[in-house]
Amino acid sequence: MSGLFDIDSKEKKVEYIELIYDLIFVYIIGRNNSLLHHVHDGFVEPGMFAAYVLCTLAVIQIWNFTTYYINLYGRSSLRDHVFLFANMFLMYFIGEGTRENWQEYHTQYHAAWALILANIGVQYLIEYRRHAGQPEHIRRIRRMAAIVMTEAAIVALSIPFYNATGSTLLTPAAILFGICVTVISGRRSCSGLVDFPHLSERAMLYVVFTFGEMIIAIASYFEGRLDFSSLYFSLMAFMIVAGLFLSYGYFYDRMIDREMKTNGIGYMLMHIFIIFALNNITTALEFMRNEEVALLPKMLMLTLSFVTYYVFLFSLGTYAKRRCGITLGFYLIMAAVGACFVALMLAFRNMMYVNIAITVILVFGVFAALRIMEKNSESQ
Repeated sequence: MSGLFDIDSKEKKVEYIELIYDLIFVYIIGRNNSLLHHVHDGFVEPGMFAAYVLCTLAVIQIWNFTTYYINLYGRSSLRDHVFLFANMFLMYFIGEGTRENWQEYHTQYHAAWALILANIGVQYLIEYRRHAGQPEHIRRIRRMAAIVMTEAAIVALSIPFYNATGSTLLTPAAILFGICVTVISGRRSCSGLVDFPHLSERAMLYVVFTFGEMIIAIASYFEGRLDFSSLYFSLMAFMIVAGLFLSYGYFYDRMIDREMKTNGIGYMLMHIFIIFALNNITTALEFMRNEEVALLPKMLMLTLSFVTYYVFLFSLGTYAKRRCGITLGFYLIMAAVGACFVALMLAFRNMMYVNIAITVILVFGVFAALRIMEKNSESQ
């Protein structure tokens, strides 16, 4: 190993073990998305949808906590590897507990989840002694250890609480606690400790893995007869994936200022919702060819997931280079485009051929608008 995780080096680089760790999340993404394939009377079962939302956010949050710790204090040491592989092993129990009869796996799922968070918290506590005499590091370590350990306690308490009452109330409470307290903590954190190039690359790689799951999902469009309908929908679905990826890639390659001094927390939180939206888009594209799914849930999931994706993608503009900063005028134009998209999708809700074409126009229209904005900023 080359010491890529040395916190004293100028820049961390993503190491192979991090990529291996991410592969377990590809498996989990598929497990989470499978929850939405339980349809009754044309609608996704409400319990399955709620489980899908909670499981997806919980898993992305686990990834965020792990990545943030590695960025701050990872050294590619034997200890780091042992802790990371332990969490990978525990993730299998989360994946196996993500199923239709999730109630039977509640204890297994939450026990693994709590142990993963506690694992991360212990790593922060170990770092406490390493940074004696470094006040900002000590404050950061205390805050992050307190956040993950408290959330781990809430998750652990949800096991006896569920067994006694049958209520899953503590599950969303744990997720909301982690998100809200992390946001508050981020406002108080120093912006000079995070290696933003490494953090942004890790977030990009997770997005790429999520697109990989989307590519696998749209493979179903290429099955069946080689008639006009099959070719049309398969082409449109492929173009949607390509257009979404181009827009994210454009932000990452051309706009994000990876030399920015930041605590990185806001950037990671935005990616929670970008990845969540991409998971929903994946399922929405699968629903378009599923005749068992009613029209309303198809349109709602497709429309809302695209709007969510672009809202949080454009939010990354706060991390853009100065010359690429997104102006208020651009935001207003995109808001108008989004409103038109929603209106057209509702107007042509009974015409899948038109709906998917409108979606293609949206994703490539946004990409074209980003390119035009860049050219205008360069000419000024």
